[in-house]
Amino acid sequence: MKGGLIGFKRIFEFLFPCLNLRISQLLFSNIAGWSTLENNPELPQAQLVLVFGSREHLTETTWFASLRKQYLKAEIISLSTSGNIQDSEVTDNTLTATVVEFAKTRIKTTLANIGTMENSYEAGKIVGSILQESDLKHLLIFSEGNKVNGSELVKGLNEVVKAPITGGLAGDAARFEKTLVGLNNLPSEGNIVGLALYGTAIEVGYGHFGGWDPFGPDRLVTKSKNNILFELDGKSALELYKTYLGDKAKDLPGSALLFPLGMRLKENGPMLTRTILSINEADQSMVFAGDVPEGATVQLMKANFEKLIDASSTAAEKSLLTIGPGAELALLISCVGRKLVLDQRIEEEVDAVRDILGPKPKIAGFYSYGEISSILDSPSCELHNQTMTITLLKENL
Repeated sequence: MKGGLIGFKRIFEFLFPCLNLRISQLLFSNIAGWSTLENNPELPQAQLVLVFGSREHLTETTWFASLRKQYLKAEIISLSTSGNIQDSEVTDNTLTATVVEFAKTRIKTTLANIGTMENSYEAGKIVGSILQESDLKHLLIFSEGNKVNGSELVKGLNEVVKAPITGGLAGDAARFEKTLVGLNNLPSEGNIVGLALYGTAIEVGYGHFGGWDPFGPDRLVTKSKNNILFELDGKSALELYKTYLGDKAKDLPGSALLFPLGMRLKENGPMLTRTILSINEADQSMVFAGDVPEGATVQLMKANFEKLIDASSTAAEKSLLTIGPGAELALLISCVGRKLVLDQRIEEEVDAVRDILGPKPKIAGFYSYGEISSILDSPSCELHNQTMTITLLKENL
């Protein structure tokens, strides 16, 4: 197999009794270390810690050592982001942690390093096979963002997982240089972490929505290979993007986030959104976070501020359909492209989610290079780009 799968870690599995689903949020500073936000409980018996932060912060060692000392029994999952969400605030160049103590829910985690992008499908299939059990309720995926083909990863997961899946790809601001993901160690490149939730006590809601406006003519993908796009209507796709970007073409690939690609695999089918990860001037190709197959119909898309914010409300409403009221934790994964477009208004999309969910759930999350979400009333999940994707958790005692 090209590249080879490397670095599989042992599986961790926990079943701890506690009083209820309890959540605490922390913020890290180089001077004070980890500090618990006001009115958040200390949770020394917690089974899970989710750490989101800038690549620069995650390469330092002190944050992990102090978390491990404080939460001896917890699975510590970390990944680099293009911005962090904590409560209703969106921050850059920070390190945040969300600590979860489950009452009756069993969790299991595993990590794989894909080696090369060509192994994305197999990595998804193996991670899914390890975590699939008869009482699997939900699977969360935290993946490498730069070296992965998200469509192939999801395809592998769909092969074996018989439960809804949500999650996202790590980010690296708008630099697209390298992303980091870790499990119980300092994060590194190429990693995919799966977090499985088991049992009848845990309830999960999920939903996603984009809000981008398609514009211009439909174009046919005439030359591509998996997630690498060469031609639209027989002409260079890269040159087309440069024409629309004008002066911003010099800032590719980051500036292409302003004009994602809307894609339909069949006539009247749902529109998926694709984000550019990198470009290659030598062969005039563009690498996307997910597949852009030949024969697909695509349109360029552009931002509408109000629609992007309204889309976050719609995603929240969808997530409530499968869980009802009373969510205790809301995990928000939005796209770096939305963040670049909304700019100073970025917190409005988080506020829109809060307005729908109400004051009870703790909100945590990050800005990503791609979002993963099952589709309501469908047995499989998809890779999404430029969406707000929401996962809600609560326990019934």
